[in-house]
Amino acid sequence: MVSYQSIWRTLLLVASLALSGGVHSQPAAAKQTKPLSTAKAAKPAPELEAKALDVLRAMSGRLAAARSMSFTSVVTHESPSRIGPVLAYMTKSEVQMQRPDKLRVLTLGDGPASEFYFDGKTMTAFAPAENLAAVAPAPSTIDAMLKLVFDSAAIYFPFADVIAADPYETIVGAMTVAFYIGQSNVVGGTTTDMVAIASDSMFVQIWVGADDKLPRMMRATFRGDPLRLRHQMELSDWKLDPVLAEQAFTSLNAANAKKVAFAAPQPLAAPVKKAPARSKASLASTSKQQ
Repeated sequence: MVSYQSIWRTLLLVASLALSGGVHSQPAAAKQTKPLSTAKAAKPAPELEAKALDVLRAMSGRLAAARSMSFTSVVTHESPSRIGPVLAYMTKSEVQMQRPDKLRVLTLGDGPASEFYFDGKTMTAFAPAENLAAVAPAPSTIDAMLKLVFDSAAIYFPFADVIAADPYETIVGAMTVAFYIGQSNVVGGTTTDMVAIASDSMFVQIWVGADDKLPRMMRATFRGDPLRLRHQMELSDWKLDPVLAEQAFTSLNAANAKKVAFAAPQPLAAPVKKAPARSKASLASTSKQQ
């Protein structure tokens, strides 16, 4: 029987890939007759509202200026249920980061607990319940490490844009639409400015603190997903430029755990059905018939 933990890990992998745009490929275009003109259609100019860009620049500037930070991330992924309507799965992570080369992510629930450490030289993924750790050499910056850990082990953190060296470029680099929605007094327990951005692959709504310029919530859907499943991230407990201990980015338990390869999880193989055993009587009967 497939365990709940196995189902959860598979779901989180798929959701993480979806957040990076890697799960659903774009549907094949319908076959069309050759157009009369061979000239390529001009790509529409981006529709970028100045006020929306101002909000995003202010948020990105506040994040990029922080030499260290800590926050809590609660991520909700949708997944179809066996009867059709979607289910919501949530994970909670405590994050500490120090530029340019330190990161700790402790994922507490709802699925299996996990820990991730980056100290500027090595990256470590640790599963406390199983006492398993994957350790590998790492690049010298958070941005390069995040790319490597995704490429090599399919580990993706939905808040990666928030801790990037240049959040503005990371968030808005490929967008084609940006507009200001208005203000909310509900999200994050403070007044927030709401901005929507879109690219060829996704649509995202972002809530940013009107006073502190910190991201409070992001909500995304992806054009390549035929189900238009929603992915939501709430960010809270912000602390900018806290003093973080050097030992926070290593783990003695992970160092002493059983080591495994740093690789992407493999899909669960379907159980092999064995042919029913034949009794001696049936074998004897078959022999006589021959």
